Amino acid sequence: MYGNGNGINAYRQTNVITADPGRLVLMCYEGAIGSLKTAKEKYISRDYEAKAKALQKAQTIICELMQALDFEKGGEVAGNLERLYNYMLRRITMGDLKGEVSAFDEVILMLEELESAWKEISHAPEKPGFIHDAGRGKPAASRAAGAY
Repeated sequence: MYGNGNGINAYRQTNVITADPGRLVLMCYEGAIGSLKTAKEKYISRDYEAKAKALQKAQTIICELMQALDFEKGGEVAGNLERLYNYMLRRITMGDLKGEVSAFDEVILMLEELESAWKEISHAPEKPGFIHDAGRGKPAASRAAGAY
């Protein structure tokens, strides 16, 4: 019926389009973590083409998270996140160039900590203004979250 993956892509797209901004950020964290874990597995199994695709996806998601930062609402926290995202991108690139899989683990750990913190914020009874303005770049963020 949907042998080429169109059904899965439509489901993902619907999830992204109907997600609230907090859920969209969580989806991005989940996607980046999953992509980095895949990259690590592919590096170990010497499937370098698949590793490169997974790293590119993780980097795209992190770039989308950075572009969605709202510096007016997020202030200093948004600035700190921007610096952290830039650091993650550098670690992924240098880890790839030097063959240091530990760099992927380091970024995975940072993303998991951010994901955990974001889950707490998202479930808080009174949500403060979002640091990420996920609605601002929804089509691009949707692509990063795997909807397209």
